[in-house]
Amino acid sequence: MAKIIALDFGLKRTGLALTDDACIFAFGHSTVESKYLLPTLQLLIPSEKIGTIVLGKPKRLDNSLFEINANIDQLILVLKATFPSCEIVQVDERFTSKMAAHAISQSGKGKKERQSKELVDKVSATLILQSYLDQQSQGRF
Repeated sequence: MAKIIALDFGLKRTGLALTDDACIFAFGHSTVESKYLLPTLQLLIPSEKIGTIVLGKPKRLDNSLFEINANIDQLILVLKATFPSCEIVQVDERFTSKMAAHAISQSGKGKKERQSKELVDKVSATLILQSYLDQQSQGRF
């Protein structure tokens, strides 16, 4: 079974999360500078045998989209061209950064680690991926 990767895309950094081999659990992988995202994925996708790329779709409470969605739409075009065998899926990512920050604060990490934006991005990607997996198991995708 092909693994799934999730991206919490930002203009500066992108958090990455991967599934286990059975595609049941999401695990934080890393955070990369967004300018290095494509080269990172070009190494990671074949080595991890990834078949699906999940991207967060940032929305406001009123369901309107944030400005970064234009950048995400461009990223999707690049991903489709670069990885034509991968399915590209978007999921609502409302509140993932707040949930990630809360989870980190409850984890017992030191203050410096809790304030790490890289860690928040990685945990956010993990939450996006787990949300997708949960929706899949409920037959929503």
